[in-house]
Amino acid sequence: MSTRTSSSYGADASGLICGFRFGAGGHGTALSAAEALLWLNQDPPGGTAEQGFVWLHFNLAHAAAEKWMRENVTLSDQFYESLRDSSRSTRVELDDDMLVAVVNDVHYDFAFEPSDISTLWLSVGPRLVVSARLQPLRSIDRLRDAVKRGASLNSSVELLVHLMHDQGDVLVNIVRGTTTRVDGIEDTLLAGRLEKKRADLGSLRRLLVRLQRLLAPEPAALFRLLKKPPAWIVEDDLQELRQSTEEFNLALSDMAALQERIKLLQEEIAGRVAEANNRSLFVLTIVTVLALPINIIAGLLGMNVGGIPLADHPHGFWIVVAIIATFTLVAAWFAFKRPRE
Repeated sequence: MSTRTSSSYGADASGLICGFRFGAGGHGTALSAAEALLWLNQDPPGGTAEQGFVWLHFNLAHAAAEKWMRENVTLSDQFYESLRDSSRSTRVELDDDMLVAVVNDVHYDFAFEPSDISTLWLSVGPRLVVSARLQPLRSIDRLRDAVKRGASLNSSVELLVHLMHDQGDVLVNIVRGTTTRVDGIEDTLLAGRLEKKRADLGSLRRLLVRLQRLLAPEPAALFRLLKKPPAWIVEDDLQELRQSTEEFNLALSDMAALQERIKLLQEEIAGRVAEANNRSLFVLTIVTVLALPINIIAGLLGMNVGGIPLADHPHGFWIVVAIIATFTLVAAWFAFKRPRE
């Protein structure tokens, strides 16, 4: 796992950031880790949706978080393996009648940098949802705020669907912000004042490529889940999960279109830079050609050997100047001559 250097501010002694119990009405009630364990141990196993479920959100930067989860709640081995898995692609898989989700999200203080992307791990069961992250993330914080404001979640899968909707909204906002930046760069390009905007395009394109690679759900894992879901997931939740995935893919399609637009802008800028370089090279060539006659004649007359013509002629200087001017005009005529189509 990554080195846990992030701040554990906001978590209790067990590493719990927040906990909620969702009853029959779907509204969340805040509870501590001890209260969650008491509820899970008192309710009979295999409880129905009317009995509700518990959501526990942990900070993995806290040293006690994983230890508390291993000792107090039953989670699948695949969940703990995913915490150390080098593959961070977004996916939802079924393991031991529980859903294990790996979701990539942007940091809460996202600043349009490729490094501002981190991972959220979830274990979703019929009565318990456990989420864990290393750094504050936007989508999960939006979900927590929505629960505090009274959002109704009637099942654990509905919480996962709500999280995916929030992540899709965050992604749409990123696309909008990136589009605004690209519009500004395009306006600068049309005005002929590029300055340092070329590097900004490359940074934005790298950000979009990384977001698309990490956020795009693995279709194979999701297809297996939707084809053979566990018995405790109702059909309505499956339909919502399928719909949220489709909406997410639409946002990724918009991101791909924005990448293509940035690519075209980069090609336009590269073409303009090449044209400017060609003009500079042409001017340098013209200067070299025009200076060639005077350099040759000056070199010949400056050899300091006997027999230099016009050395004793009273108008020798002006004759040489006339010869140089004539050759320069001829060279300029050849240099500026344009072939006609």
